[in-house]
This record gives sequence, structure tokens and C-alpha cells, in this order.
Amino acid sequence: MADQALSLLSQDLRRPGERTLWIADENIPSDLCAPVSDVEVVGNRYDLIQALRAQGWPAEFSDFDLRARNDASLDRIVYRISKEKPVVHHLINEAARLLKPGGELILIGDKSEGIKTYSRKAQQCLGGHRDERKEGSIWRISLSRGQNNPEWLDDQDYRQLRPMTLDDGAPYLTKPGLYGWNKVDRGSAFLIEQLPAMTGHSLPLQSRVLDLGCGFGYLALNACATDAQLTCTDNNAAALQACRANLEQRGFNASVIASNAGTGLQPGFDIILCNPPFHAGFGIEGDLTDRFLAQAQRLLAPGGIACFVVNLHIPLERKASGRFAQIRCHADNGHFKLIQLSQAL
Repeated sequence: MADQALSLLSQDLRRPGERTLWIADENIPSDLCAPVSDVEVVGNRYDLIQALRAQGWPAEFSDFDLRARNDASLDRIVYRISKEKPVVHHLINEAARLLKPGGELILIGDKSEGIKTYSRKAQQCLGGHRDERKEGSIWRISLSRGQNNPEWLDDQDYRQLRPMTLDDGAPYLTKPGLYGWNKVDRGSAFLIEQLPAMTGHSLPLQSRVLDLGCGFGYLALNACATDAQLTCTDNNAAALQACRANLEQRGFNASVIASNAGTGLQPGFDIILCNPPFHAGFGIEGDLTDRFLAQAQRLLAPGGIACFVVNLHIPLERKASGRFAQIRCHADNGHFKLIQLSQAL
């Protein structure tokens, strides 16, 4: 997030005297500012919500499910817009429902993220006034809730999981807002293809398996037997919802756990599968890489194997050095590489 966006967000959260909801999506730092009276937080990132709770914020972890909140109950909503259009439309619709007449929705974002289009659509939905202010490349949009009935935006029925037959021919339950929600990730497919050779075990796996950063569950569903001792974990509320539903639909007896890159889980896994989220919006040299590797090191059982798939440019071997005695590039296909890690130090 740009510095201007952080500054604007912090200023709006510190305004006193109004019942405010802060909608916190990805790429929001947890140490933005100290708790503010009458400001509640809802977010879909487990690590962020845990950090905010530790600081004293009243913070709710959910996939932006605001149905328990009463209509016309808020004076202000502050929202740094998300990357996915259905998510943004869903939250603008919820703002129209939750704000009191005359209440304020504040949208913050870059022009390249579609903030100007969302500004126009939000005004149509809320029916009130609109004020736009630019700082650098970041826009702050203030919209008031009018007296009219909302003109609801198309959010593709965001709350609901939907069945999709993806390009591997298999049906999955998924939803907008998840990374790669409407396709099979090519890196994950490459890992599944090579997994028997990497692990020395034919599929489906029967052992103690961890899908670390599970998304909607593609790796677990395609690698494991239904009676495997399977644990799936993710930081994203929508991913956990979709993964749990997919596993239940196919008869898996598995644990699906909210976690920040595996923290809080008990060690002892024979196989760890991981396609970490090193796509746009996540740094390749930052601490996210180290967190996944540190937890894989901690969670792996003696004699276990961690199987990672990453883009070719990710320096995973260098990052893993000092954590594992054996680090091997099993294969690469010109786009992705498969890294096998064993003998955690």
C-alpha cells in the first residue's frame, strides 16, 4: 500500500465521536495506529485480525460477512478497496445497508485499482453526495448515504460458494476473492503431477499431511486419501470456507484451521505441501518467505519431506539454507520449480 493511502486511512480512523467500521483487507499493516474509541474492525486476514486484537482493537475475523449487523446502525465506514471487483461491490452494498441516512462511506485507493469507477458506482448505490480528493496517486472518496432505496451493485452473489468445473475437469466449490478462484493454478498442478516422484509414495497419500496455505483445497483434494491425517491451513477467511466445504463434499475427515503461515499448529507432519502466495502484491524477499519456511522447519516430523512449488525467480533454496540439511530442486518446467526440503535443523 502506498504511503499516501496509509496516511489517509490513519487520519480517517482517528476521527473521534462517530460509530465507525473499518473494513481491513490484505496489505494493511497491523500497526497502523492505536485503537480508537467507537471504531470496530472486520477483516478476512487472520494474521491482521490477531495482531489488531492483541493491540486492543475490537476486531472480527470473517469473509466480510456483516449480516449480523443491524441496518442503519453506523455513522461511518472506512475501506481501503480490495483487488477483486465482487468483493468491493459486496462491501459497497453492505455500506448502503449499514449506514444511517447521512452516514459516510470513505473509499481509499489508487486509480489503477479502479477507485474512480467504484466512486461513481458507490454514489449510484448510496444515493448521496460525493467528494473526491487526490494525494499523489491515491484518491480519497467520501460518499454520503442518501434517503433513497439503494441501487444494488452486482457482486456475483459474493457470499455464496459456487460449484465450478475447472480446467482439470473436476468440480470444486470456490468464490471470487480467492487467488486463482476460477482456474487450476499451474504450479499446483505441476506439484501434483510430480508428487509421487518427490515423496516416493503413490497417490493418494495416506500419511500425516499438511496443506500449508491451502486456498480452496486443490492440493489436499488431489494428493490425499479421504482417511489421511490431513490438516489444511490458510490466512484467508474465504479460503478456509471454500476448503472446508470442498473437503466435506468429498468425504474427507480433515482439520481446517485458521493460521498465519502455520503458526499455532502442532508439529509431526510426514509431508508438507505448499504453494505459497508469492503472486502480485506479495514480496519475494520479505518475511513471508521466511515465515513459511520457518514453520515448515518446525512442523516437519523427523524423516518428513516438505514439497514447495514456487516461481523460478523465487530464491527459496537460499532462504531455506540453514533450516534444512537437504535442499533439492526436484524439477522445473520453465515457469515453476519444485523444491524438496528434508532433515529440518
